[in-house]
Formats: sequence, structure tokens, C-alpha cells
Amino acid sequence: MGNVVENMKLKKISGYIYEIPRDNSLGMRVKGIVFATEGMLKSIIEEGSLTQVKNAATLPGIVYASIAMPDIHYGYGLPIGGVVATDINNFGVITPGGVGFDINCGVRLTTFAIHKEEIKDKIEELAKNLFKKVPCGVGEGGEFRLNKKEINEVLENGALWAVKKGYGDVTDLEKIESGGKLSGFDPKNISNRAYERGYDQVGTLGSGNHFLEIGYIDEIYMKDIAEKWSLEKGMVTLLIHSGSRGFGHQICTDYLKVFNNAIKKYNIKVPDKQLACAPYYSEESKRYLSALAAAANFAWANREVLGFLAIDAISEFLGISIDKLKANLIYDVAHNIVKIETHMVDNKNLQLAVHRKGATRALPMGHKDLPEIYKNTGQPVIIPGDMGRYSYILVGSAGASKLSFNSACHGAGRVKSRRRAVNDSRNRDIVGELRQKGIIVIGKGKKTIKEEMPDAYKDVSEVVEVVDHLDIAKKVVKIKPLAVIKG
Repeated sequence: MGNVVENMKLKKISGYIYEIPRDNSLGMRVKGIVFATEGMLKSIIEEGSLTQVKNAATLPGIVYASIAMPDIHYGYGLPIGGVVATDINNFGVITPGGVGFDINCGVRLTTFAIHKEEIKDKIEELAKNLFKKVPCGVGEGGEFRLNKKEINEVLENGALWAVKKGYGDVTDLEKIESGGKLSGFDPKNISNRAYERGYDQVGTLGSGNHFLEIGYIDEIYMKDIAEKWSLEKGMVTLLIHSGSRGFGHQICTDYLKVFNNAIKKYNIKVPDKQLACAPYYSEESKRYLSALAAAANFAWANREVLGFLAIDAISEFLGISIDKLKANLIYDVAHNIVKIETHMVDNKNLQLAVHRKGATRALPMGHKDLPEIYKNTGQPVIIPGDMGRYSYILVGSAGASKLSFNSACHGAGRVKSRRRAVNDSRNRDIVGELRQKGIIVIGKGKKTIKEEMPDAYKDVSEVVEVVDHLDIAKKVVKIKPLAVIKG
């Protein structure tokens, strides 16, 4: 362990904070910061993602540090679990690699006024019903077939579009990050190919690590916050993890080409072309941010529709009216996004382009960007685990403002690549193993389930312990899965 840490020149700052000192010979403009337990550190280093942390520290205009969350793993350009902020008024850049391909991939939590005892004997049939009613899988289309005018309404209005169509409730909007809509969409910044890939994918789950999960609240840590959010032990929950599907993927693909040309145009040097970037005020960045807003809005509309479809299917199967189910959206939060925010750095308020890739906002109590409903508690922070263990709901806390530009981790984080997970599970029955634990898993194919097997991921409890200990976000409740739908 010591040799590995020495080779990375990691310096232990405190129990869960490690520093990668600024190295001028590499062009690093700031240090790197890693939040992790000592037990996590060896695999994080060997996996190679800390090289990406150092690479990101070379971005023009970056301030404070290139940050790695405890769920960090190797990604495109910026590692998944990476956070970087650039000063837009001091040569700060925008980099699509700091957001990734699944723009506004995010997670949504809903609770119900039923308890696990009421559904435990019906869970397998309920899972099968959800699998039929919620479109999932690679390239799978949904019930919508939108023309260009209709899809532009989605790209302009986000979750509000779904609510107006009757797929959700207007009260949901205050419980979605940014109200479920970013401004700035302009159709001229969207390629025909992106439109083609998005026309039938609103209301679809997708594949890979996307999922729909029925679970229940197993443990409560902060009784006062749980009561304010109407969370009770044994309460049934619905977690949905999805994003902007093929539409957002195409936006990233299109603009990577644009930004690869931009680094030559602006004479920007980066150690990895996957971090191709352009100044915030450049035409390239303006166009990308407009397209990113469209993809983010697509994702929020998608999750709003998915939530409606799932709630409707649960209501129908159980024979309980939606009114009696009392479906209550707790929060819907983005993981892969860049936002312009004001943060204090070196005693100065700066306007920063905060890139969160596999990271979620964690706003503390009283923050100006919180909706009124959460002003007196802080933001719900939803951190899913793997399909065989548990997930956590936390609340944003003061440490996030000091340490991470109001950011927390977004999940457990992979410890095995998809290929390795498939190889390691070659002679295993993952579905059977989970059934033995009382968890029903249904997927489009065996390969996806093997790729997503529980031991492909870190134990999310260890990941959550880091952000809780650092006061970035505090544990409120733990959720255990009963049934998981995979694409």
C-alpha cells in the first residue's frame, strides 16, 4: 500500500482526505483531492483514474482542486466521480469530457403509503408487471413517437412538458433539480442525428447501469429529517436511474468533434484529448451549453414519464388507487452536468463552471438554490448502491460548501470493468444468488445482469461513510432492494 501511495505522490491530509500535490512539470494548475478510505485507495490507484484527476488539474481556469469522490472510477476524460470548477471570468473552460456521454443521467426517489409487508408476497409478480409496462433495453423505444416540433417542446420545457401531458404532477417540479428545466435550448445547436436518436426514447429506461428498483426503508439515522420528508421505516420506495438516452449520447459525440478542433483554434494544451475544451465565452462553449441544456431537459422529461409509468403500473397491479398509494416524489437529481454557480474561493465569490461527472449536488440547509420545501433541511442526496445490497438517502451539509463545490458522490462506483464482471460471473447464477437474498431481478439479457452484479461495485456503505464523516452529506435513511428491473 505504501509503495503505491508513494508512486502517486499522495499526501494524507486527514482520515478521508488525500492530496495529489500540484506538479508543474505535468502542467497541473491546482492540486488533486481524493476523498476515500485507506481500504479503497489501493484499488482506486491501480485502476488508473487518479491519472485522470491529475490531467483535469491542467484545465485552463481551474480553481482550488481537481476533486475525486469516493466512488471514483475510470471514465472518458474526467473520471466518473470527478468534480472540477473553472473560473469563467478568468480564462475558465468548458469540457464535454467533464460531463460525459449520458448527460443528466440521474436518479429519482419516490415513496408510497404502503409498507413492505403488504407487497412481500407479491413482489415477483409486481416486478414482472413493471418489466412489461416500463420500456427498457439498448435502443428500446417507448410509447411516444415525437416529431421535430414535439421533441423541441421536450427540449425546451423538460419535466414541465411531461406534467402538461399528464405524465406527472405540477407539485413534482419543486422536487426536481433546477425545477426540471435548464434554459438556453436552441434547435440550431442540435444535429439531425440527435433528433433521430431521441424521437422515441422519452419514457424509456435504457440499459447498462440504469435501473428501476422497488425497495423499502430499512434504517433511519436522522429521525428529524426523516419526519420532515415523511420517511418511515418499512415504507416502500421506488428508485429510477436513467438519463438522456441516445439523444444525450449523440450531443456529446457531436461536440467532442467540435472541441477537438477548438483546442487547436485556441492553442490550448491538454495531456489527454478526451479533455478537449474551449473558453466559456467562446462560440463553441455557448453552442455546447445550449445543447447540454436540451439533453438535460430530455432526461428530466424522461424520468418524469418513467416515474408516472411505474406508479401507474404499481397502482394497477396492487388494485390500490394512486390517491391511496400517496406517491411522494422526494427528489430527482442530475449526475452528469455542468452548471454556472457562485462559490467562495480564497475569500472571493467567483462565477464557476462546475463540472460534475458521476457526482450530485449536495446543497446545505438555507442555500439560495434550494426550493422552499427543502430550505430548512438541505437537499435530499440520493446515493444508490448495487442491486444486491442497499442505497442511501442523505441530506446536503455544510462540508460540501467547504470541500467540494457543494458536491457529493453519486453511487457505489465500479471496482470491476463490465468485461471483467462478465468473466468473473461466467459460472455463476447471479439472478439465483439474488433470489436467495430475497431480491427479484429481471433484465433484458443475462449479460447486463452479469455486468451489473453486486461485486462489480464497491460497498456503498463505505462510500457513504466518507461523505458523511466529512460532513458533505449526512445519512438520513438506508433502503434495501426487493425487486430490480434492468435493461
